[in-house]
Amino acid sequence: MHREPIPIPIAIPNRTPFVPSRLPQVGTTIFSVMSALALERGAVNLGQGFPDFDCDPALLDAVNDAMRAGLNQYPPMAGVPALREAVAQKIEALYGHCYDAATEITITAGATQAILTAILAIVHPGDEVIVLDPCYDSYEPNILLAGGVPVHVPLTPGRFGPDFARIAAAITPRTRALIVNTPHNPSATVWSESDMRRLAALLRPTDIVLIADEVYEHMVFDGALHHSVARFSELAARAFLISSFGKTYHVTGWKIAYAAAPAALMAEFRKVHQFNVFTVNTPMQHGLARFMAQPAHHLGLAAFYQRKRDLFRAGLANTRLRLLPSQGSYFQCVDYSAVSDLTEEAFCRWLTTEIGVAAIPLSAFYPGGFEQKLARFCFAKKDATLHQALERLAKL
Repeated sequence: MHREPIPIPIAIPNRTPFVPSRLPQVGTTIFSVMSALALERGAVNLGQGFPDFDCDPALLDAVNDAMRAGLNQYPPMAGVPALREAVAQKIEALYGHCYDAATEITITAGATQAILTAILAIVHPGDEVIVLDPCYDSYEPNILLAGGVPVHVPLTPGRFGPDFARIAAAITPRTRALIVNTPHNPSATVWSESDMRRLAALLRPTDIVLIADEVYEHMVFDGALHHSVARFSELAARAFLISSFGKTYHVTGWKIAYAAAPAALMAEFRKVHQFNVFTVNTPMQHGLARFMAQPAHHLGLAAFYQRKRDLFRAGLANTRLRLLPSQGSYFQCVDYSAVSDLTEEAFCRWLTTEIGVAAIPLSAFYPGGFEQKLARFCFAKKDATLHQALERLAKL
C-alpha cells in the first residue's frame, strides 16, 4: 500500500511582518531628545512645556473625594454632565457664547486627542488642511493619518502674525479646515480682535471648518484679552474650540481637556471620540467640576504667569540674548545671533551641555526646519528653578 511521505516541517526563523509606515517621516521628537540630554547632563530643563510645581491641593482633594465616593466607573461618553456644564458656564461668562452642555461640549483625553479627533471627524482623503507655521508638532501627523494634505503657510517671520494674503492664496476648493493657535506655541504671540475679524471675513464665503487650539487661553498678559473664537459668533458657528484643563490647572500629566463646537460638528466629533477614547477619567472629571465652581482658579492664571514671565525676562536682560515679545502662553523666545552662529538645534544642544540649560529650537516647529537663530524657553517653573537657570544663562 502506497503512503504519502509525511512532510518534515522546515524551521523558519521568527519574522516580524513588514508593515509600511503610516508616518514614515516621523521619528523621536526634539522634545524627547532635549529632555533626555538635559537629564543626562544635569541641565535645568526649560525645554518641554510643563510645570515643575504642584497643582492646588484643593483640586487633589476634590479628585480624591470623588474616588472615595465611588465615582470610579465609566462616565457618559461625552463626559460628566457637571463638568460639561461648568465648561459651558465658563465660556459664556468669559466670551459671551452659549454652548449647549448636552450636545456641544465633549471632555477629551487631552487637547492633542481633541485635535486628532476633530481632524479625523471632518477630513477625508485628499482634503487639504491649512496649518500656520511654526506650529505644534501634532498637527501635520494628525492630518496625514486622516489621509489629508497639510498645506503650510508661514506666520510673518519675526512678528509671527497671520499673513492673510498668504492664507487666502492657500485656500482651494479642496480646503477642508484651517488650524489656528492663540496664544501661540511656540512664539508666545496672541491674535488681536482685528486678526479674528479678518479671519471671519476670509472664511465667510467658504465651508472651511476652523480648529481653534486655545489651550493657553488663560495666559494672556499686560491686561490684554484672549480673543477666543467663542467671542465671534460667525467663527463659533464653524469652529471646534479646544482647551486644556491640564495646562490651566498645572496637571499636564492628567491629559484631560475639552472640545466645544456647534451640535452638527460635535455629533461628528463624538462618532470618532467614542471609538478612539470612548471616555475620560471619571473621578478627575468630578473633581474638576467641583474645582471650577471657583472661577478665581482660572481667572488668576494670567497674573500668576505674568510674574514668572517678568522675573525670567528681567534675568535674561543681563545676557546677550535678544528677547522677543511674550504676550501669552508660558513661553519666551530669544534671538541668540549675538551669542552663536550655530544652527538652532546645535545651539540648543550646546546650551544644554555647556551652559546647563535646555531649550527648544524654533526650527523644530517648521516642516523641514527654518533657521532664524531662535530658541524657546518655558518659564512654567518654580522661582528657584528659574533663578538657577538664569544664573547659568548669565554666562552668555
